[in-house]
Amino acid sequence: MAPKIIFSDFDGTLTKGTEFTARFFDILNFVKAHSIPLVIVTGRSLSWGHFLITHFKALDYVIAEGGGVLIRRDKLGNPIDEPFVKRSNIKHLEVSTKSLLKKFSNINLSADSFGRLTDRAIELSDLLLDIDLLKNVKSFLDKEEINYSTSNVHLNFWSGDVSKYNAVKTFSEKFYKDISLDECIYFGDSLNDESMFRYFQNSVGVSSIKDVLSKLEYRPQTILLGEENDGPDGVYNHLLSLLK
Repeated sequence: MAPKIIFSDFDGTLTKGTEFTARFFDILNFVKAHSIPLVIVTGRSLSWGHFLITHFKALDYVIAEGGGVLIRRDKLGNPIDEPFVKRSNIKHLEVSTKSLLKKFSNINLSADSFGRLTDRAIELSDLLLDIDLLKNVKSFLDKEEINYSTSNVHLNFWSGDVSKYNAVKTFSEKFYKDISLDECIYFGDSLNDESMFRYFQNSVGVSSIKDVLSKLEYRPQTILLGEENDGPDGVYNHLLSLLK
């Protein structure tokens, strides 16, 4: 089945680790040639969404901050932001973040947190150096009623009912109301993709997902295997198989 819309995680799925490769551009050319929208659904920041929309004309929409905000273009091609959370949630996050940094003076927000609106992030590599610190930070967030999840690179945290699936569903109902999500496909490889794996009928995990499979309660419907299906290579190969 040729998908009507391709939704995909970014880090580790459309990139090789954190690196852009030629395969990413192959995917952009492929979707353009087949007139299939590609919507990136990422834990990266609002500012990253602006970067992607600005520099890659094959992308009309990016859902960033784990489902917290949509970035699209206006009629002049300039980025427009549409948050999926209430103003009160954004304020709650601001207050809780200040309390977090005051209590844990030895942690720093990720560099791109200054470009975030609906969530914040801590470099996961820093937290993994001190497992007790990671546990204490999660405990603090629980008490503050702040939600969190991990991507390949960050511990992201936010206020409100934010998930990749909720954002994709809301987005689709507004911009592609005549297309069922059952006619679409999603690619991912990380823990923050789990809401998509849970509810999305056509979900695909690239082979690097093997590193987190044991931690997932809900797994993708299809799991690609082998080094040749790692990251963007897996996305490209699977799309080729669907559109032979």
